[in-house]
Amino acid sequence: MKKLPACFLALIFIPLFTFSQVLTPVTWSFKVEQTKPDEATLLLIAKIDHGWHIYSRNNPLPPNGPVGTTFTFNKSKDFQLIGNVTEPKPIEEKDSQFDNQTLRYFDIKAVFKQKIKILGKNDFQVKGSLEFMCCDNGKCIPPDDVEFGFDIKGNPGGNEIAAVNTVAKNSDIIGKKSDTGKVITASTTPTKTIGKATGMDKEEKKSLLMFFLFSLLAGFLAILTPCVFPMIPMTVTFFMHDSVNTRKARFQAIVYSLSIILIYTVIGTLVAVTLGANFANFLSTHWIPNVFFFMIFIVFAASFLGMFEITLPGWMVSKADKQADKGGFTGAFFMAFTLVLVSFSCTGPIVGAILVKSAGGEVIQPIIGMLGFSIAFALPFGLFAFFPSWLASLPKSGGWLNSVKVVLGFLELALGLKFLSIADQTYHWHILDREVYLAFWIVIFTLMGLYLLGKLKFNHDSDVPFISVPRLTFAIITFTFVVYLIPGMWGAPLKALAGYLPPQQSLDFDLTTIIHNEVKAVSGSARANNTSQCDVPKYGEFLELPHQLEGYFDYNQALVCARKQNKPLFIDFTGHGCVNCREMEARVWADPQVLKRLRENFIVTALYVDDKTEVPQNEWITSKYDGKVKKSIGKIYADLQISRFNVNAQPYYVLLDTTGNLLTIPKAYDLNVDSFIKFLDTGVRNFQKQQKK
Repeated sequence: MKKLPACFLALIFIPLFTFSQVLTPVTWSFKVEQTKPDEATLLLIAKIDHGWHIYSRNNPLPPNGPVGTTFTFNKSKDFQLIGNVTEPKPIEEKDSQFDNQTLRYFDIKAVFKQKIKILGKNDFQVKGSLEFMCCDNGKCIPPDDVEFGFDIKGNPGGNEIAAVNTVAKNSDIIGKKSDTGKVITASTTPTKTIGKATGMDKEEKKSLLMFFLFSLLAGFLAILTPCVFPMIPMTVTFFMHDSVNTRKARFQAIVYSLSIILIYTVIGTLVAVTLGANFANFLSTHWIPNVFFFMIFIVFAASFLGMFEITLPGWMVSKADKQADKGGFTGAFFMAFTLVLVSFSCTGPIVGAILVKSAGGEVIQPIIGMLGFSIAFALPFGLFAFFPSWLASLPKSGGWLNSVKVVLGFLELALGLKFLSIADQTYHWHILDREVYLAFWIVIFTLMGLYLLGKLKFNHDSDVPFISVPRLTFAIITFTFVVYLIPGMWGAPLKALAGYLPPQQSLDFDLTTIIHNEVKAVSGSARANNTSQCDVPKYGEFLELPHQLEGYFDYNQALVCARKQNKPLFIDFTGHGCVNCREMEARVWADPQVLKRLRENFIVTALYVDDKTEVPQNEWITSKYDGKVKKSIGKIYADLQISRFNVNAQPYYVLLDTTGNLLTIPKAYDLNVDSFIKFLDTGVRNFQKQQKK
C-alpha cells in the first residue's frame, strides 16, 4: 500500500490551530474581455503570495497528489461554454510533500481563461465557483471554494430564448463546505460526470467480466432449448449441401454466425441508448419498473413451464424468411435474422432476463451482455460448419430439451422475486420480508428438484422411465441448495446469498436477535452506560441496522450524539436495493472484530439514498449541486453524498469527527475484512490524536 503523503495528512486533519492567524495566501479577481457581441473571454486571476503556489488539475489525484484548481459554471440559457478552461504554462518540479513526484503548479500569478458564446439579447451574469488548494514548502491549506460572477452584455443578434448551456467538461466538484463552515475533502477522482469512489474501477471491471460470463452461460443455455437445438444440424447441413464449393459454404456459415452476434449486440446497444444512465436511480429503486420487471419474469417463467408460447407476428418471420431465400451473403444475414425471430419463444425470456438485469441505467452492460450471449449462441453454427463430421456425434432432439426449458422456468421464477423485493424494501410494504422470500425459494427449488427426479410432469414433457446420472447430479445439487436455505428461516446469515436476499433485519423470527436481546436484558445494567444511542433514532420505526447494531438514520441526529459521547461518526451511505451493501454487511460487518469496533468506538448511522419516505416540508432542502428541492429521505442523503464527497455509488463509508471533518480516506466496496478493520482503526487513532491536541 502506498504511503500517504504528509501534506495530505495535514489536509485531512486541518490543524489550522497551530498557526497564530488565519492564512489567506491566494486572492482571486475576475474580469471580462468582450471584443465581439457574440463572444466573451472570462478571466479568473489568482494572485499568490511569495513562497506559495496553487496546483494544476493535471497532476496525480488525491491521496497521492494535491487537489487541482477546478471551475464550475452554473447552467444558463444566455450563454454556452466554448471548450474548457485554459490555464497558463505551469512550473514542473519535484515536490517533497507528495513523495517527490513531479507536479505542475503556479506561483505569483495565474490567469485562467474560459471563452463563452453569448446567446441571449439581454444583459446577464455568468455565475459559478472554483476550488483550489495552496501549499508552501512546509504546509498546505485545505481546499477552499470561491464563488464568482461576471457581468456580460447581451448579444443584439441573439435569440430571446437561448439554448441551454453545456457545463464545461472540467467543472468537477471535489469538496463542499460542511454545516460547520469547514471544508470537507474526499479522496475521489475528478471525472466528467459524478463518478464512483477511487478504488471501484477494479470492482467495476470485475462486475462486467462476471456479467459477460453470466451472459455467455445464458447463450449456451439458449442453445439447449427446443426452438434452437434442432436447428443446428438443419442449418449447418443447408450451408454444406454444396459439396463442390465447401470453402464458400464455410464462409457463408461464418457470415451467418457473425450476423447473429451483430443482431443481438445491436439489440443491446439500443437498450443502452434508450435506458441510459440518466434513468439509473428510477429503474433500480422505483416500484413501477421493478414490479414491471417482476411481471416480465413471471410471464417468461410461465412460458418456459409450458403455459403458452411467446411468438412474434407471422408476417415478420415470413418477410425475413423470403429475404433468406435469396442466397449469398445477404441471404446468410437474413437466415440469421430468421433464426433470431423463430427462436424468440425460447430465447426471448433469456434475452429479456439479461436486458432486465442490465437495465439499471448502465450503458456498457447491455452491450457486454448481448455480446456474450450472442457469441455463445452463434458458436456451434460456426464450429459445426467447419467440422461437419461433428454433427454425427450431436445428441438427438428429445424430451431432454423440454426439461432444460422447464428448469429455466423455475430459475426465472426465483430470480424474478428480486425485483419485487427491491420495491418492497424501498417502499416498506413488508409483503416480501426475508422469511417469505426464503419460503418462496425453498418451495421453488424443492419443486425443481422433484421435477428433475421425474416426480412432476408438465405439458409436452416426455415420460422419464429412469433417472440419468446428469439429471440425478442436478437434483442432488438442487436439494443441497434447499437444505442450505432452510436455516435462513430462523436467522442463519446465508453469506453466499447476501446480495440477493432481503436484509437480515427484515426477518420476524431471528434466533440470533432473540439470544442477543436475552443477553442484553440479563446484563442490562452493565451495558446501559455503553449504549451507542443518545435518544430514540429518527426513522427507527421502519429502518434498522444489521447485526443488532445501535445507531441512527439521520445525519444531524447522529452528529449531535457523536458530540455528546465524544465519539467519531461512522456513516454508511447505503440503499435498500444495494446488492454490494448487503454483501458487505454479511461478509465484513459480521466479523466479530468489526462488530466490536462499530459497537464500542463509533456512533453508527446508515443513510439510505433510495428510501422513498417523504419528510415534513420544513425538512426539505434545496440542493447546492443541482438546485432541485429534495423531499424524501433518499434524495436528501443521495444529494449529501454527491455534493460533499462527489460520489454516488454505494456502499460508501465515511468516518467524521464531532465537527464533521474527515478522519481518514472514505472506503467503498471491499470484502477484505483486515482492510476494513484498518480503516476503522485509522479513524479512531486519528480521532484520538485530535483529542490530545
